[in-house]
Amino acid sequence: MFVSRRFLLAAWLLLSLPGCSNGPGSGGSPVTPQPTGTTYTNPLLSSGADPWVTQKDGFYYYMHTTGNNLTLWKTAKMSELGSAVSRVVWTPPATGAASHDIWAPELHFLDGKWYVYFTAGPGNCCGGQRLWVMENAAADPTTGTWSTPSALAVPGQDVWAIDGTVLEQNGNRYFIWSGQELGSEQQNLYICRMASPTSLMGQWVQLSQPQYAWELYGTPKVNEGPEILRHGGKTFLVYSASHCSTDDYALGLLTTSNTADPMDPAAWSKSPNPVLTKDPADRAYGPGHCSFFTSRDGQETWILYHANLAAGQGCGNARNPRMQKLEWNADGSPNFGTPAPTGTPLPRPAGE
Repeated sequence: MFVSRRFLLAAWLLLSLPGCSNGPGSGGSPVTPQPTGTTYTNPLLSSGADPWVTQKDGFYYYMHTTGNNLTLWKTAKMSELGSAVSRVVWTPPATGAASHDIWAPELHFLDGKWYVYFTAGPGNCCGGQRLWVMENAAADPTTGTWSTPSALAVPGQDVWAIDGTVLEQNGNRYFIWSGQELGSEQQNLYICRMASPTSLMGQWVQLSQPQYAWELYGTPKVNEGPEILRHGGKTFLVYSASHCSTDDYALGLLTTSNTADPMDPAAWSKSPNPVLTKDPADRAYGPGHCSFFTSRDGQETWILYHANLAAGQGCGNARNPRMQKLEWNADGSPNFGTPAPTGTPLPRPAGE
């Protein structure tokens, strides 16, 4: 059943139909060498779009889009993700509003509980995707009992909404996501206050929309995959732009002060150029939808993102997770460099 949905989604993407920008599809699977000694090799796994990682109590907890369930990996070393133990924490029902196209899960520890935010829909994909959340009170999210997912409704707007993440700033908590507005298929970035880890409140505002040439490849026009990075008194919102069916899917950057009101669009500045783009020489096509983690010694910041190994592989299962050390510019802004080469031994994160 999943194979047939995957085939259908791939067909939609090839026809450039709007909306289905994160769905799984077909693609070749590389053989990922196991890390040895002090090095690791990209990609970390043979498949895994929209990679997410968080840290707690000396462990990394990792998730990515599987399309048909929510799976959680646990490892003490990100360089050894390929041998990490995994657990399926939720399998959707055969029918219903959250039964298909399970995308972009993120695990957050908030107010003493674990929460997974993810995207799902009833199976029509184009227009059906919405935001969902489930919770677990166990100390270790790979144990305990997860609640039945509930809808995370956008106040006053029941439209396409995907790729949710959480920002905590000035003692408040905010939810940021990619969505559409009524009558439009374009995907923009939005922010709204959170009343609790499972509900939003008040007015939402738009933070970014596709505008520069590098954000306009493919159909529909897309800003998605927002993620938060903080450093040196600044809050960075790193996002993905252009449609994932193109090789020009890339990362963009919004910047604000870590004391600014993130609900004020004027408080954010948007970089006119992408911060991470395709690199055919290193087999990185369509790099995007990232997350960040700190090395075990607490001294290094690392980026985790997905990319394809070859041109034309689009939004499918050929996307695989890669990681590389993030550097910082003199002004405190992140320097992403270029995608790290695949199949080449690289130094592990410090402390591994």
